[in-house]
Amino acid sequence: MENFFERVGRFWPAGRRDLHWHILPTPDEAAALIAPYRGLFPRGLESVPVSGVHCTLLHAIGLSTADIDTDALIKDVAGYTRTVSPFTLTFDRPAVGNAGMEIGGWPGRHAFTGIVDAVTQATTRTGADFRASPSHYPHLSLAYASRGAEGVDAVAIRTALSAIEQTLSGTVFVDRLHLVEQWHDGAHIMRNPVAQVPFAGATT
Repeated sequence: MENFFERVGRFWPAGRRDLHWHILPTPDEAAALIAPYRGLFPRGLESVPVSGVHCTLLHAIGLSTADIDTDALIKDVAGYTRTVSPFTLTFDRPAVGNAGMEIGGWPGRHAFTGIVDAVTQATTRTGADFRASPSHYPHLSLAYASRGAEGVDAVAIRTALSAIEQTLSGTVFVDRLHLVEQWHDGAHIMRNPVAQVPFAGATT
């Protein structure tokens, strides 16, 4: 495997706080989604804790809260989210990639991609200089390849996945979007909340 943090460090250096738009599961949803994979990851794969589980919509590379009027951005996005009804994402497709492990979800077409397009366009309308890295499909990372990644045996992980004798499926109820500042230290990802933008009819 390839060290995820070295790869992203080329455009997102350790310590720099970039703005991200996320869908965030509740702690109970996150715990249920990652529970089947506890103890699965060898040295070189850093598991994501319950508090760190996230479904990225947009990584605004090189953009921080200091660069834009966040209130104006939130107001712009809220104009869109007031027209969107809450929906459910279902995750149940474990995949071992070159730089970590994730579970994919659906629906991706329309419901998810429409939201990604909306937050990308709103962030672009701020006029700030940044590179947009939008998500192409819904997914939650379970582990990131880190130091020692070159020694990870992906076949052994896939074999361990096949030995999990239970349904690998969980849901996230989506009724709001989250704007966060996110950074990494070369081994873990951290974030600070900036704002929540609710969908139509969502309770606070």
